[in-house]
Amino acid sequence: MVEPNFGLGFGVAIPFVNLLGFELKLFEGGLSEIAYAPKPDHLNSFAVTHGGALMTLLDVTMATAARSVQNDMGVVTIEMKTTFMQPARGKLSGKGRLMHRTATMAFAEATVFDEDGRACAHSTGTFKYVKRLPTGPRSSNALNVISTD
Repeated sequence: MVEPNFGLGFGVAIPFVNLLGFELKLFEGGLSEIAYAPKPDHLNSFAVTHGGALMTLLDVTMATAARSVQNDMGVVTIEMKTTFMQPARGKLSGKGRLMHRTATMAFAEATVFDEDGRACAHSTGTFKYVKRLPTGPRSSNALNVISTD
């Protein structure tokens, strides 16, 4: 099932994901795929995609795979291990797979490929299924910002 807007696929807006421009391509049966066209602001001093942007793509790709089998729940990252194999250039694709799940935990993996199909980075991660709670400025779950002015 392909959904046109990544934020809507989760039932909530995800500002950081939207800022990076991730595009959901696959979200079903323990599998996920996310397309990513890095912008110049997402590159490091070697003119390749910054490792932090790659880790975000891997994290979101794994979380999406975990959620694809129970999309009424959210997931939070408990642990993540990443291996960088080669520089990530051009348009990228994150492909994820749910490897195992329990009632409360998901174990997933994801690989980022460049536009020539070469693997650039790989991750494994552990995620906890959590109930989606309302968020917003009046919610008790909203992030409280303390002004130091």
